[in-house]
Amino acid sequence: MNRSPVAFLLIVIVLGLFVAIWWPIFKKTGNSGALSLLMLVPLLNLLVLLFLAYSDWPVLKEVRALRDRVP
Repeated sequence: MNRSPVAFLLIVIVLGLFVAIWWPIFKKTGNSGALSLLMLVPLLNLLVLLFLAYSDWPVLKEVRALRDRVP
């Protein structure tokens, strides 16, 4: 199978864009932005999304702490 350099470059650009989109999302949740690289691995990306959906986000911890301080 002979792929052209243009196709390879397009794949690299799309993957880079994908990581660039997921990186700040993971950073905003209080996790390492490097987790966005795991989104490139099939099936593992589903586990990472489950982790993201059900983990305790820092903003929720902060809201809970503020609610506990209010009399």
